Amino acid sequence: MGLFSPSRVPLVGIDISSTAVKLLQLSQVGNRYRVDHYGVEALPPNAVVEKNIVEVEAVGEAIKRALNRSGSKVKHASVAVSGAAVITKVISMSADLDDDAMEDQVQLEAANYIPFPIDEVSLDFEVLGPVPSSPENVHVILAASRTENVELRQQALELGGLTAKVVDVEVFALENAFKLVADQLGVGKDAIVALVDIGSTMTTLNVIRNGRSIYAREQVFGGKQLTDEIMRRYGMSYEEAGAAKRQGGLPESYEPEVLEPFKEAMVQQVSRLLQFFYAGSEFNRVDQVVLAGGCASIAGVDRMVEEHLGIPTVIANPLANMGLGPRVQAHALQQDAPSLMIACGLALRSFD
Repeated sequence: MGLFSPSRVPLVGIDISSTAVKLLQLSQVGNRYRVDHYGVEALPPNAVVEKNIVEVEAVGEAIKRALNRSGSKVKHASVAVSGAAVITKVISMSADLDDDAMEDQVQLEAANYIPFPIDEVSLDFEVLGPVPSSPENVHVILAASRTENVELRQQALELGGLTAKVVDVEVFALENAFKLVADQLGVGKDAIVALVDIGSTMTTLNVIRNGRSIYAREQVFGGKQLTDEIMRRYGMSYEEAGAAKRQGGLPESYEPEVLEPFKEAMVQQVSRLLQFFYAGSEFNRVDQVVLAGGCASIAGVDRMVEEHLGIPTVIANPLANMGLGPRVQAHALQQDAPSLMIACGLALRSFD
């Protein structure tokens, strides 16, 4: 099974993050998508650390619970390995190679770019299109991940009652879901858009232009820092702090003393990531910031980023124009939508 292999069977997208398993199943009527099934299940602390699966049984159990809660009967899934665990490289190759010859050539080329023994690696490639300056060649994107990263995800899915049909890369899943968000932005197709996914422990910047990721970077920062501070300050357990963060009921001091400083730290993280992008590319601006991930749901954070950076900022909602199946609760889905970008990109693999 390749990292990009087309699917043709109904799939659930399964996003395994550091704190939760997110499940999404879509169907398509005409050119409109519909959310048929969705579920989010919390993971025990440290079952996944910085997107690496540590306790495969705990992840499998959470997948099983999410599947039961969602009511989905689908048996196949698409899942993703994270950016830090994947090496991607665009190489140019002769356009007249057939599939088998290209595969052999990719294997040879890959050995030059991958710092592990080639027999420990899951490898795939996709032809992007002709090289503008020499039409007899094509650009090919190569993606490689250590086989153990792929196998742990396959095992977790099997324990949850699913078979991995597609193993994608998180950056490409985000790119896939971004198509749904792009229509909601007030910028042109060739605009430079910074998609910032602020999850539980990792923040990922993906800079997208013409529907393709041109830059990606991760750093360790996320909502877990807010949860830890709530635990420390108010003497709560991890579960209590997580629930209080979502449902409210914290003392009056929470907003000015805990939440506001965390929002300021978020703005600084976005600013830092953009500085890295400007320093490492020919660009010195972006046209739009799109915030995704669980932390994007914190009220007012988009305004704060916009005011601080002077860049129009919106919250991602890849599901905004979709219909809803009878089992889906609109309010819960609306709240979770910004954190479902990767799950959505994976669920879209059903229609490849």
